[in-house]
Amino acid sequence: MIEVLRSPSEMKNFRKTLKGSVGFVPTMGALHAGHESLMKRAAQECDNVILSIFVNPTQFNDPKDLEKYPKTWEADLEMAKRNGVKAIFFPRYEDMYPDNYKYKVIENDFSKILDGVDRPGHFDGVLTVVMKLFQIVSPDKAYFGEKDFQQLTLIKGMVEAYFLDLKIIPVPTMREQDGLAMSSRNVRLTAEQRALAPWIYKALTQSKTAQEAASLLSEKGFNVDYVTDLQGRRFAAARLGEVRLIDNVQI
Repeated sequence: MIEVLRSPSEMKNFRKTLKGSVGFVPTMGALHAGHESLMKRAAQECDNVILSIFVNPTQFNDPKDLEKYPKTWEADLEMAKRNGVKAIFFPRYEDMYPDNYKYKVIENDFSKILDGVDRPGHFDGVLTVVMKLFQIVSPDKAYFGEKDFQQLTLIKGMVEAYFLDLKIIPVPTMREQDGLAMSSRNVRLTAEQRALAPWIYKALTQSKTAQEAASLLSEKGFNVDYVTDLQGRRFAAARLGEVRLIDNVQI
């Protein structure tokens, strides 16, 4: 039987009853095989797995994007059950932000480049909600996918900066057979856009330079936000219609 806990106090009380280590997988729901790989890894390494599902409004700088974010509670619940999750923390906005977002966690360097340029305030929302989740769940390990590598790097940095007593575990990006990085947003692509989408991964891996990759994506019909080589990785964000896709590879 999987527990579904709505309030921070319920979650904290449940946490006190657990024996052994706790692995935590924070998500916004609309779960796919990428999320499943995080749960599986957590189950291998920890005695208990806790999943959170919370579509966090403070990390969306486009209200339309927030409105259209897919919600698939029944399927998410089934996936959690299949992967040995003990409890799902499923809070409401007022539970997570009793202060109405007056207090926030801000990083002033790496969060200002790449995705930070096109999505001002996005990483403030991410870091703030993740800090809150860590305080509520008190995990020993937390699992994040490498697809959001900038997010992963910032969360690792926050954990170090605030001396949080937990370990961040990166998990490799899960891809469709054609190379497209799995994302909850992929369901919003039209059939034509979905056929084009794998070119992001092809451009990142097959181009000699970031500039060449950006040109290739523009030729294919993407609206390119950036392609950048940084810290031994090549990062990209590009749009097909209303859907913004991100990816990164080691170079």
